[in-house]
Amino acid sequence: MMTQRQALEVVARQRRDQVVVTTMSSIAIWPEFSSSALDFHYIPSAMGQAPTLGLGLALAQPERGVIVCNGDGCMLMNLGSLVTLAANPANVYLLILDNGIYEVTGGQPTAGSGRVDFADMARAAGIRRVYSFSALADWEQAAGEVLSEPGPVVVWLKVEARYGQKTPKAPRPMAEQVARLRAALKNA
Repeated sequence: MMTQRQALEVVARQRRDQVVVTTMSSIAIWPEFSSSALDFHYIPSAMGQAPTLGLGLALAQPERGVIVCNGDGCMLMNLGSLVTLAANPANVYLLILDNGIYEVTGGQPTAGSGRVDFADMARAAGIRRVYSFSALADWEQAAGEVLSEPGPVVVWLKVEARYGQKTPKAPRPMAEQVARLRAALKNA
């Protein structure tokens, strides 16, 4: 099984000019790979909202696309976003990094851990391009093509759990992130 770091490193290598929205534990890792103004570290008080944030950005910037790095806990908080993505086709690449635990709140198992099939849920919601990877080599081989297809695309990445993690802090204050992203999108 791959680590979350390995999975995100593949994304960093394959990313073109897409916006990348990170949530929860991805926020602690992604800045090691990128400091682009197109990176948006979303640590809200409402878990699970990153897919719809990504959808709004993708609808506003249809030629660019948005990669959303969402954890399984966040995904469980807003499964309805899968239906919303299917009903509003846009170039959103929703990566569900599934480690089976709420990593940054104490390592508790997520509801349905080991029994939830996010790929089946995405397909049932109406998303046609759905992928599942647990081996790093398979993800590395397919990522370039997967992240360039028309969206919406859901990628279920099974990653190792990391216990003892603290809630990460975004590398910049929210207002600064919004201003940077707005300027980057305006200048595109």
